[in-house]
Amino acid sequence: MNSEDGWILSIDSLFITHRMQLRRVAYRILRDWDRADDVIHDAYLKIRDCIDNKSDVKQPIAYLFQTVRNMAIDQYRRSVFELDLFDSEEEGLLVPDKLRTPDLYLMHSQSLDLIMAALSELPDRICKVFVLYRLEGYTQRMIAEELKISVSLVNILIHTATHHCKEALSSRS
Repeated sequence: MNSEDGWILSIDSLFITHRMQLRRVAYRILRDWDRADDVIHDAYLKIRDCIDNKSDVKQPIAYLFQTVRNMAIDQYRRSVFELDLFDSEEEGLLVPDKLRTPDLYLMHSQSLDLIMAALSELPDRICKVFVLYRLEGYTQRMIAEELKISVSLVNILIHTATHHCKEALSSRS
């Protein structure tokens, strides 16, 4: 058995023997048994994989407790920082939705009605080009191919429909 295997066996036995004391050390800092268990597990993995400094460790038990304590403090600080940084989800539920107030809903509904009325006044081909471009997401080239017209004509028809809708909206105010 090499010294690395001996180090791992000694760390394993120390963790098993002192698990409850390590858990209490972490709990005193974190005030949460589950998080304390997580810290102990993380400390175990860190120490077990830390082969470089095993010869420097004169008192493995003290090293073990100090590592758990330091990791618990880091976890506590991280959780305090995150609480300060992020508000709780419940607070977000109390924020009013400024986009869905009744008056804005009514205003948008009236604007949509005006646009629909303006589009119904236009010739079918202009209306179809506008709907394909603005609502269906077609490109001008795709519209030109489908309707068998030039891209520049598609551009003119979209501009005509947009201008007509803007005039209908501005006449309201």
